[in-house]
Amino acid sequence: MSVSAPLAIDALTIATIKGLAMDAIQAANSGHPGMPLGMADAAYVLWQDFLRFDPSAPNWPDRDRFVLSAGHGSMLQYALLHLYGFDLSLSDIKQFRQLHSKTPGHPEYRHTAGVETTTGPLGQGIANAVGMALAEERLRAEFGAEHVDHWTYAIAGDGCLMEGVASEASSLAGHLGLGRLIVLYDSNHITIDGRTELTFTEDVAARYAAYNWHVLHVEGNDLPGITQALHAAKAETARPTLIVCNTVIGRGSPKLAGSHKAHGAPFGLEEVAATKINIGLNPLEFFAVDPKVYGHVRGRNAARQAERQDWEKHAHQEKGQALLARLNPDLPDLTAQIAWPKQDTGAMLSTRKGGEKVMAAIAAVVPQLLGGSADLGHSTFTEITGGGHVQHGDWLGRNIHWGVREHAMGSICNGLATHGGHIPVGSTFLVFHDYMRPATRLAALMGLQVVTVYTHDSIFVGEDGPTHQPIETIMAMRLIPNTVVLRPADLAETAGAWRVALLRGQAPTILALTRQNLPELPREAALGDAVTAVERGGYVLRHEKAALKLVILATGSEVHLAMAAQTELESQGIGVRVVSLPSLELFDAQPLEYRKSVLPAGIPRLSVEAGTTRGWERFVGMDGTSIGIDTFGASAPDKVLAKHFGFTIENVLVQARALLA
Repeated sequence: MSVSAPLAIDALTIATIKGLAMDAIQAANSGHPGMPLGMADAAYVLWQDFLRFDPSAPNWPDRDRFVLSAGHGSMLQYALLHLYGFDLSLSDIKQFRQLHSKTPGHPEYRHTAGVETTTGPLGQGIANAVGMALAEERLRAEFGAEHVDHWTYAIAGDGCLMEGVASEASSLAGHLGLGRLIVLYDSNHITIDGRTELTFTEDVAARYAAYNWHVLHVEGNDLPGITQALHAAKAETARPTLIVCNTVIGRGSPKLAGSHKAHGAPFGLEEVAATKINIGLNPLEFFAVDPKVYGHVRGRNAARQAERQDWEKHAHQEKGQALLARLNPDLPDLTAQIAWPKQDTGAMLSTRKGGEKVMAAIAAVVPQLLGGSADLGHSTFTEITGGGHVQHGDWLGRNIHWGVREHAMGSICNGLATHGGHIPVGSTFLVFHDYMRPATRLAALMGLQVVTVYTHDSIFVGEDGPTHQPIETIMAMRLIPNTVVLRPADLAETAGAWRVALLRGQAPTILALTRQNLPELPREAALGDAVTAVERGGYVLRHEKAALKLVILATGSEVHLAMAAQTELESQGIGVRVVSLPSLELFDAQPLEYRKSVLPAGIPRLSVEAGTTRGWERFVGMDGTSIGIDTFGASAPDKVLAKHFGFTIENVLVQARALLA
């Protein structure tokens, strides 16, 4: 084996990126080498000459954001982070895809310095990038370009642009004119199954032009052309830019370049060696970095640090301090300053309308709150009253018209949260959580303070029928780790649910609210503040008056049924306790002693929730009973459905007496 003549520094750096990617993937015997080899040239130009960052302060607020939407090509990003001096050593590169390493299979937010968001599920990254660009525009409009003046860049592939979430997000980005968003499209015409001609023959550039994007074309290994395209992209600030990079997957590999076989498996030692010879590296060296490469790419780090330090001098000004306070992820507890809305016992109000009152009270104190809905503002009531709406050139609105784009709404909210300075709220009908579940799961994985409000939370949607009646959805949401789901029973509990959402600084919160009106519940004086009681997930809403014989557990709109049943049974001298469980997850997290005090052992339990009974076993026990729905709903008025499915006082009493017997 021979080695070619010494490479010029640009070519040597690009070859080194490719070499590190191949070696790490080969050592792990797992990974995706084709994309890093195809996009190394374009990524190098971006990082070397355009991307603004400081490896010594990776969370500098005014840094440019870089999103690898094609997250399977993670070794491209890891190689760049290492070479440019982030906290990612060569030893970390050698631990690619190993347990507890800083180099997991797909980039993970809060896990590796320099990674701005967790990517992997294709299309999510580009949607996150739209959220970051939107966050930048809003903050720049409020705090000025001297404090907020950065760009958002993303690398996306054919797979990303096939996904519906990317289409939704790109459509909204074009409508809003997010001119500081630049996406480099790795157009290599390859997916796992083969060439894109199998399934993907549309004119992507024409589609993005129709979205109101600025579209450019360049050869993926043409360094001057890539440079020129990036300059042109930055000159166009009225529209986002898509740079179509015509690339070859696995470029440099003698046998695998241009083949789908280069996508998702190591090349093998022989092909790695042959590829290294092809691109000018020594085939006998592994994880090799020429000192000249370190000197070249890190040579500007002093200037990068100086630029960041110069920005920090401006940050001492009044607006800069206000910006830093807005960006502080550790939001101080402002809940005591919020005038939580209240109403008289027995007053009728849906929890969705109660949520509107609560959001208005929070918005007066918490400027980070950003409302919005997926074309359902008059149904979900999640708009901040008087806050205006974000549109191109009018970035200071406190609400977003997401349009009928639930997939994008969830993912863009994640981008707003990772950028910082916002507590985004997305809302739609509960049944559409299935469209948003991938984004919700990623918000939980990343630990993002994203609030999702789902209304029309049960069969009591009524005549719209089973397509719009979520039977299994609430229990399914409760299964997502690091996520809290709250189903409040009245205005007081709705306020408590929102208080929980504000206090959960690094985790998503979901509120499930009713369409129908509910009575404000009576509460015992011993309960204390109903708003703070929700924080424990479950509490005794009304204690028994006689010796305890039965506990009725309920959530949301069914709590008033439990209260009515208790009144009837207590009138017969039967001691019944009513427990409201707005959040099963929060209640599960309480100390055992508290849970036992709410749900004493040895007492029969009956749960009531207008959803699946599966999952309630752990609360009612083997001897308990659950009133719920384990079939689909039906189209009828809500009161007819209540009787048909057994959500009546009469049925609760029948089931209670059966347990007592």
